[in-house]
Amino acid sequence: MRRKRLSKLFMLSLMTGVLCTSFAPALKSQEADQAKPKLPDQTYMPVVKDKPLEEVMEADVAAKPEVMQKQADLYQQRYDMSDQPSDVKMSAGRKAVQEGVRVKLPEGVTWEQLSAATPERIKETNSFPYGFRPLPHTKHPVGGQVFPKNQIDAIQKLESRDLSRFDVDFDLPDHLTPEFPPPIFLSNRPDLGDVSQGQVLSIKNYYKLLKGKVTPVQMEGMRLLLTPFPQQQFNQTEDRKVKEASLGVTCLDCHVNGHTNAAFHLNPDTRPQAARFRLDTVSLRGMFNQQIHGSKRSLRSVEDFSEFEQRTAYFDGDHVIAAKKGVHLPDRSDAVAMMAQMQNMFDFPPAPKLDVFGKLIPEKATELEMQGQKVFFGKGRCAECHPAPFYLDDKMHDLHLERFYKTEMINGQYNMPDGPIKTFTLRGIKDSPPYHHDGRLLTLADTVEFYNLVLQTDLTEQEKQALVAFLKCL
Repeated sequence: MRRKRLSKLFMLSLMTGVLCTSFAPALKSQEADQAKPKLPDQTYMPVVKDKPLEEVMEADVAAKPEVMQKQADLYQQRYDMSDQPSDVKMSAGRKAVQEGVRVKLPEGVTWEQLSAATPERIKETNSFPYGFRPLPHTKHPVGGQVFPKNQIDAIQKLESRDLSRFDVDFDLPDHLTPEFPPPIFLSNRPDLGDVSQGQVLSIKNYYKLLKGKVTPVQMEGMRLLLTPFPQQQFNQTEDRKVKEASLGVTCLDCHVNGHTNAAFHLNPDTRPQAARFRLDTVSLRGMFNQQIHGSKRSLRSVEDFSEFEQRTAYFDGDHVIAAKKGVHLPDRSDAVAMMAQMQNMFDFPPAPKLDVFGKLIPEKATELEMQGQKVFFGKGRCAECHPAPFYLDDKMHDLHLERFYKTEMINGQYNMPDGPIKTFTLRGIKDSPPYHHDGRLLTLADTVEFYNLVLQTDLTEQEKQALVAFLKCL
C-alpha cells in the first residue's frame, strides 16, 4: 500500500513540480558521492611516480574485487542486464541483437508519463533515469584502455601478448557487446563478402588473409595498424597497469577487424580527470565517407586522426608523458597516409533491404519496418542528424542534457552534461552495441527511449517498436 502511495506522490510531483518533502529523499541519487565538488586544477598527468610498481600493483590487485563490485552495483541500479536475444542476427550471423529497454525507471513511473513531463520538472524531481546519464569508467580516477576477455584471449593465443590489466577488468557481459570476431567487408572488393574467414586479424595472419585483396600501400597500412606501440597503461615503464613490460597495444586491439569489440577508455580531450568521459570504441566501417573524426576533437581527416591517436591519444592526450613511455611518431608522408588508406577500405556490412539511396525497398521490408522508416524521417526527427544514405551529417551536436539533471560526482566521475559530440553513422548499427559515445545505452530500444525523451518527440509505443525495427535494417 505504501509503495502504491509513493508512486502516486511521485507522479504528482513529476507533473506539477510540487515535491512532497516526505518523499524527496527517495528521489535522491543512491549513486552520487557528493554534489558539485570542487575539481582540481589538473591539466598534466604526473610524470614521476612516488611508489614502485610492485607496491602499486599489490595495492591494485587487493582493491580490484571492490572496484569491480562497485561498478557491477552501478549497472544493477541502472539497468536490466539480462540476456534477451531477438530473432535478428548481427552481420556474421553468429550473435543475436539484444532487444528490450534495459534502463530502469523510478518505481511506478512509465515512459509515457516521463515523456509528458517538462525537462524542468524532470530535473526538479531528479527523475531523469540514471541509465541516461554519463557512464563512468570502471576505475574512473585511473581510466585507460580496458579490453573484453575475448580480445584478450585471442591476442594471447595469436601473439602471446597480454592485454589484461592487474587493476581492472572489462565490465559488460558478452551478450551486450558486438559479435566476435566481426566480419571484414572491403570497399574495394565488395564481391568477396567477409574476408576475415572468421578469424581475428593480427600481425600473424593479416598477410595471408589479405594477399591479393588489397594494394601494397594498404597492406603496409594494415601492418602498422596491427603493430603494437606503447600506450599509457601498456608499456615498459614503472607506471603501467600490466604485470610484465609490454610492447603496447595496436589500433585494431580496440577496432578489431576494422570494427569494434566494445573496448573502452577515457576521452583525451577533457580535464581534469574526473570530468573526462568514458569512450566506447567506435567502428571504423565507412571511414571513407566521414568528414570529421573524434567525438570532441573534430579532426578533419583520417590522416589527422591516425596521427593524433599515435602521438597523444594513446597517452590520455598528454604529449609530455608520451615522451616518457615511448611515443610512436609516424611520418605524415608515408606511415600515416598508409594507415589512413587501409582504414578507408573498411566497408559497411551489406543491407539487403536498402536501395542505393539508403531507403527501404518496399517489396523487401515488413510493414513495421516501413512504419519505422516513416518515423525516422518524420516525427522522430532522427534524419535531421542522420540523413540517408550513410546516416550521418558530419556535424557536432549538443543535446543540452543539463536541462534534465544536475551534475553529480558518481563513481569518481563528474557526471556533467556531454556538450557537443560528433554524429556517428547509423549504417550497420545493429552490429555495434552498446550505444552513445560512452556506451550508456545498452540496446537500440534504450536508444530510442533516450532520444524520444531528450528530443521530446512524443512517440507512441508502436512508433518506438517500428523505429527499432527500421534501425535493425540499416
